[in-house]
Amino acid sequence: MSYGGETLDFRNLKVISAVGRGAKGVVFLGRIYGSSKDEWLALKVISKELLQKKNSNRIDKCKRVTFEQQILRRFDHPLLPRLKGVFETEKLIGSAMDYCHGGNMHYLKKKQPEKKFSEETIRFYAVELVLALEYLHNLGVVYRDLKLENIMIQQSGHIMLVDFDLSKKLNPKSPNSLSCNSSPGSTSPDVKNRKIKWLSRFYCHRPSGGEPKFDSVSQIDPNSTCKRSESDSVEKSNSFVGTEDYVAPEVIKGKGHNFAVDWWSFGVVLYEMLYGTTPFSSPNRKETFQKILTMEPELEGETTPLKDLIVKLLEKDPDLRIQIDEIKGHDFFKSVKWNNVLGIARPPYIPPNEIVDKAGFSRKEVESFVHGIFFPKIKNDNNGEKEKIKEEIKKDGKEKGEKEDDNGNKIVWVEKLSQNHTRDDNFLFF
Repeated sequence: MSYGGETLDFRNLKVISAVGRGAKGVVFLGRIYGSSKDEWLALKVISKELLQKKNSNRIDKCKRVTFEQQILRRFDHPLLPRLKGVFETEKLIGSAMDYCHGGNMHYLKKKQPEKKFSEETIRFYAVELVLALEYLHNLGVVYRDLKLENIMIQQSGHIMLVDFDLSKKLNPKSPNSLSCNSSPGSTSPDVKNRKIKWLSRFYCHRPSGGEPKFDSVSQIDPNSTCKRSESDSVEKSNSFVGTEDYVAPEVIKGKGHNFAVDWWSFGVVLYEMLYGTTPFSSPNRKETFQKILTMEPELEGETTPLKDLIVKLLEKDPDLRIQIDEIKGHDFFKSVKWNNVLGIARPPYIPPNEIVDKAGFSRKEVESFVHGIFFPKIKNDNNGEKEKIKEEIKKDGKEKGEKEDDNGNKIVWVEKLSQNHTRDDNFLFF
């Protein structure tokens, strides 16, 4: 069944359980009634009330939601999600996209011996991350939130980069800045044909109705003979965004940033996969930022190609930081056949397909659950201390420890909605 990102009626969506949450929304597992039982969707649901809470940021927040939906429509790559549709209720707005059975890379790391990956496993995931970021940068989009929590594992075992709330389109500096032989947004016929042939080999599903529009995103020709770096060709952004352990020095300094911030975060991710922790982690944000600005990463053990790559990625000067051509040509990737990676049938980890189809939840229940996540009820106990109302649901469906809201209504279904087909620690924060 093909959706192509059209508007979906919430009444046609079967919501099974909540599987993760972020700063503005909750992700549910679901599917469309009447679709194949194997065709599961990730339903990213955002509270309208939360978007409107801070009037000063309301416009910006709404723009981010719109931008994410717009960019998802543009994607045509096996390592990036496809937008299956958008939906809206009186209290919610949401997007339906590919569901990843294997959870995120952070959860997978916790399952590894000593909570870190082998070098061969790191190489596989690193290659796929390079391909995903290269594709984004060629669209003129900087990701800006690369971290293990945003790297999902598909049912096939290949990764999927998700959550584009903080992504941004970087406009070209001039019509001649992208390529010596092409205008913005254009690609030579040979390059375009090779791209279509390559994608069709690994990614057969294409949205109907041709290629969606995407507000003047200029594609950067990766095969351009012009020796201009990917960072030099675009304007910089001055937004202070990202996750603190992964944020690049130039973002902290506030002097403008470009695609190079993604390669810095890529270096942090590789370090975390190798050592089990991020290189500049500290008890508080101020200390973390100070380390990012002043300290070099500690790389224990003998020098290896992977450690050398990490050092070059964690170069504090973005103009000196290693970029795409040097990354793909680095010794750590010496034996990699880049065009064959996505055809690998046995990635390092193949997640189990153990989804149990259950009775769905209504629009009202989903709305109340999302509201409860971001606007939890607070009740004063006898000592005057505040505690969040939390409900417990017995396995047999009987309720215990019932509590009531201010209107005397029982709040017993929230935990039930949270029950997932996997353990509680699979409830993901992104």
